[in-house]
Amino acid sequence: MMECSVRYMRRCFDLARLGKGFVSPNPPVGALLVYDDEIIGEGFHKSWGGQHAEVEAIQSVPEHLRPLIPKSTLYVSLEPCCIHGKTPPCINLILDQGIKSVVVSAIDQTPGVRGRGLSVLREHGVEVHQGVLEAEGRWLVRFRNKWATTGRPWVIAKFARSKDGFMGLLDRQVWISNALSFRLVHRWRHEVDAIMVATNTALIDNPRLTTRLWFGCSPRRVILDRQGRLPHHLHVFDGQVPTIVITERAQCFRTLPVQTIQLDFGTRFWPSLLDQLGTMGITSLLVEGGSRLLYSLVESNCWDEARVFESPMVLGKGVRAPSFSGRVVQSLSLGDNTLTIWHNFKPGC
Repeated sequence: MMECSVRYMRRCFDLARLGKGFVSPNPPVGALLVYDDEIIGEGFHKSWGGQHAEVEAIQSVPEHLRPLIPKSTLYVSLEPCCIHGKTPPCINLILDQGIKSVVVSAIDQTPGVRGRGLSVLREHGVEVHQGVLEAEGRWLVRFRNKWATTGRPWVIAKFARSKDGFMGLLDRQVWISNALSFRLVHRWRHEVDAIMVATNTALIDNPRLTTRLWFGCSPRRVILDRQGRLPHHLHVFDGQVPTIVITERAQCFRTLPVQTIQLDFGTRFWPSLLDQLGTMGITSLLVEGGSRLLYSLVESNCWDEARVFESPMVLGKGVRAPSFSGRVVQSLSLGDNTLTIWHNFKPGC
């Protein structure tokens, strides 16, 4: 039973990932219906406001196999919902279809759910197995669960560093990561709600912060410009993507197609910013730079995840890359680059 459950749950995870970037602020979820060790239906949550994974899986069962639904086991990567949001509660459909066995990976931390969905199923005689590949299941929905429990987005620090520990030069743009890494970053942009850079990065690099190299949605841009120094011709002000400017001088941006948040840049900057972004429905924030922004993020301990590319390039001088104290959750090679992903288990802000 356990070996089969692991195999089917991994398939649920694969399906769920197909929804990343399209379902926020909902979590990505995948589901399967299995009868006699055969998958008879599968589905995933495709878009925010659309049908949940359980509905997609049940509706995908061919007509001639539908009599098998009550005899099948439903595998779901996340606890089925028991509250009415954009769609009806999934537990109602499960009970209506007469499904007697449900296998779940992680608990949904949404207020009003948090294990209640599984409890209701058990109360109606459904056999429920919870916790299959639970750590992987929680990681898959970490953006949603943090936002649901704290009101703040999951914060990802991302940068590239040279072999000798520098992330760039002081006065000009330097490409440290390779083409494979660059394309992967565009995929990440599609998967998050917002992407953030500070004044110097916007000035020196003039980035677009879009997903030009990956199919999908571009995230909201969050631009830090404390004193309103950025010229208005920069790509980040082109109006093509919703843009939020964090500043102490909101009047400098009143003619631009942007939203401004006037914020005190003091010691409570990061907690205040994350609270503000959370109220806007932003569940994940990718912080791309520059160096002072990343260092302040590390010092505040407000980061949740760090994605660091290391190149064989040797700079010899420049801006030192920050370091992280956390757990390495993944390390892989991308051509001559190495990607290391860190998880901060004790964010402190």
